Amino acid sequence: MSAGSASEAERARSDRVLRTLLPVLVLAGTVLVWHLVVRWQNIPPYVLPGPLLVFSTLVADWPVLSASLLVTLATTLEGFLLAAIGGIGLAIVFNQSRVIEYSLYPYAVILQVTPIVAIAPLLLVYLPQQAAVLACAWIVAFFPVLANTTLGLNSVDRNLADLFRLYGATRRQVLWELKLPAALPHMLAGLKIAGGLSLIGAVVAEIAAGSAGAGSGLAYRIVESGYRLNIPRMFAALLLLSLSGIVIFFALSFVSYLLLRRWHESALAGEI
Repeated sequence: MSAGSASEAERARSDRVLRTLLPVLVLAGTVLVWHLVVRWQNIPPYVLPGPLLVFSTLVADWPVLSASLLVTLATTLEGFLLAAIGGIGLAIVFNQSRVIEYSLYPYAVILQVTPIVAIAPLLLVYLPQQAAVLACAWIVAFFPVLANTTLGLNSVDRNLADLFRLYGATRRQVLWELKLPAALPHMLAGLKIAGGLSLIGAVVAEIAAGSAGAGSGLAYRIVESGYRLNIPRMFAALLLLSLSGIVIFFALSFVSYLLLRRWHESALAGEI
C-alpha cells in the first residue's frame, strides 16, 4: 500500500471516529447540563424532571410504556408498508399513463399539504380508532414515496431509453430492466423520509384519540401523563419515541446502503 493510500485510509478512519464520537459528546454534555440546572435551581419534577428521574421512571414504568410502544410501532410499520406499496405502485401507473398522472397527482399534493393535525379528528369521527390512526400514518408517509419514485422514473436517461427501444424492448422490459433500477436511489430516499413521517402520523392521530379519552399507544401515554402532571413519565415516553424514530431512520439508511453500495455514488462516496 502506498503512502498516499495509507494516509487516505487513516483519514477516513479518523473521520468515522469523529462522526460517531462528536454526537455522543454533545449528547453527554447536554444531559450533564440538564442534570446540573435541575439540581442547582431545585426545579420540581412536575416542571422539569432530571435525567436520572426520567431514566428511573422509564425502568419503573417499562411494562406500561413497552406495551404502548409496541402498539405505536405496529401502526407505524403498517402505515409505512401501505405507503410504500401504494406510493411505488401509483408512481409506476403515473409513469405508464400521463393521463392518469395529470388527473390524480394534484389530489395527492392536496392530501400532502393539508395538515394532518386537522385531518386526524375528522378521521376519528368517521373511522374506528385504529383505522383512523393507521390512515394518518399512511397519509403523511404516502406522498414522499410517490413523489420521489415518480421523479426517479421520469428522470431516466433518454438515450438509454431510446437504446432499449432500438433493440425492440417492450414497455414492460423498459420499466423493469431500466426505469425501476435507475429510480431505485430516488425510491429509497422517499422510503427513508416516509419511515419517520409514518411515526409522526401515528403519534398525531394517537394524541387526537387520547384527547378524546381513547387510545393505547405511546402518544396516548404522553397525553395521559400530561393530564395527571406525571411529567417524568411524559419525558420517558418522549424518549422512547425519539429512539424509535432514530432506529427507523438508521435501519432504512442501512437497507439503502446495502442496495446501493456497489454501484451508486451516494453509497460509494463514503468509501472514497
